[in-house]
Amino acid sequence: MTPFVVVAAIGFAFIGAVGERLASVWPADEASHRAPGLRMLLLAIAAGGAGGALAWRSSLPLWATAVDLLILALLVLLTATDLEQRRLPHLLLDPLIAAAALFVLFNPTVTPLAALIGAAVAVGFLGVLGLIIRGGVALGDLYLVAPLGLLLGWPAVFQAIFVAAVLSAVTAIALLATRRVGMKSYIPFGPFLVAGTVITLLLDPGLLGQLAVTAAALFRR
Repeated sequence: MTPFVVVAAIGFAFIGAVGERLASVWPADEASHRAPGLRMLLLAIAAGGAGGALAWRSSLPLWATAVDLLILALLVLLTATDLEQRRLPHLLLDPLIAAAALFVLFNPTVTPLAALIGAAVAVGFLGVLGLIIRGGVALGDLYLVAPLGLLLGWPAVFQAIFVAAVLSAVTAIALLATRRVGMKSYIPFGPFLVAGTVITLLLDPGLLGQLAVTAAALFRR
């Protein structure tokens, strides 16, 4: 394990913990001011694992890996606010959209055409799904999935949405079985989109560079 991976893991664990604390007080109009607890710990662990895994998995140029990590940091903060307040604030969404749009021009693994198709298909698919399943998809989810489509491109973004749907369904069933939620309870979809994106980035053979990189190449990072 390289110092770069260790720093990324520790840094993202910190971002996860700070993001969870921030979401408890901001945006202020719906802040719960909840005390630190299990959610903060779990988000810190998940964010640290995601950041470390992305840094370890990537064989892209360092600048491209840094962009991916920047986007991931914004996604972690959005996850925290969606879990806490059931909202995806534009103060975080807008920089995410801008970063993903700018990265389209320089992304070494996704062509601009594939990025644009990915964003259009993702927004269109979730938009239609939202019309069919009332309350199943929030407007913020459409804003979120657009930059994810730009980042992942087509068809990888569809894989991310599929993973997100499976994770969401499994979680909903588990919460219903344990009576933590009711049939009409709202479960935010944003965190599952983020999880699906991270899993797709890590498992796709090309999005973060060739999967079969040598150990020597990893340790030169």
